[in-house]
Amino acid sequence: MKVGIYGQFYHENSGHYVQQLLDLLDQKGVEVIIEENFLRLIHENDDISKTYSHFSTFEELDTSYDLFFSIGGDGTILQTVTYVRDLNIPIVGINTGRLGFLATVQKERLVSSVEEILKNNYSISERSLIAIKTSQPNENFEELNFALNEVTVSRKNSTSMISVDTYLNGEKLTNYWADGLIISTPTGSTGYSLSCGGPVITPMTSSFIITPIAPHNLNARPIVVPDATEIKLIVSGREQEHLVSLDSRIATLPIETEITLTKASFKIKLVLLEEDTFLTTLRKKLLWGEDKRN
Repeated sequence: MKVGIYGQFYHENSGHYVQQLLDLLDQKGVEVIIEENFLRLIHENDDISKTYSHFSTFEELDTSYDLFFSIGGDGTILQTVTYVRDLNIPIVGINTGRLGFLATVQKERLVSSVEEILKNNYSISERSLIAIKTSQPNENFEELNFALNEVTVSRKNSTSMISVDTYLNGEKLTNYWADGLIISTPTGSTGYSLSCGGPVITPMTSSFIITPIAPHNLNARPIVVPDATEIKLIVSGREQEHLVSLDSRIATLPIETEITLTKASFKIKLVLLEEDTFLTTLRKKLLWGEDKRN
């Protein structure tokens, strides 16, 4: 078996859990390749006796990997997606951060969980992504033109709102006058969109969510559309530029640029243990059903 490992940060006490993972994989005879910067962080914070191979770019990965471990939180998984892309490698999210909605393997049960995964006792949750195309070329979207959670357009360097003309399959939906607009996948429905009043959508639902950010027209509400829909956005406002973000990656576009959003041509595979279903995570992480009176 061959696995990749990626992490962005070294949280407090992370070293203990990283060492647990490396020791277990070594015991099982698993070939381990670690992302270059994360391997450097490991060496800076801990003494590890074994020498590991490393990778630094997407081009160095291939379909020979059986699993890809993401160590951190949900933000780390979003970054992991930029390495895995369309290689179809299942991602195991180990949560050493805080909420961990996507990173469902808790550090306290890391060993037992990974042992089950190495025995193939897990299921795969396939997640759709959003792809972006713009009328004006932008180097930020040449390769990494996709998002697992959401694509967001928002104002830049201004307290003034922006206007977002929105079209669905060529037909005008409305003009949102707001701080911005979020186009979310079902995976991203529990992220930024949720905090702006969007609905929770189960991961297998074939849909996109359009959620305005602080809309001035108070009758503007989130809307759910089929993910086969082509969504076109045109932003206008007082400034000459606005921001567009794909998950955690931010770029600047000129006003009046046409932004076309469609369902990406590939999906991401997330590894789930039996006890880590979406509904279980809703109850545990979002405290659904919790009431002090009960």
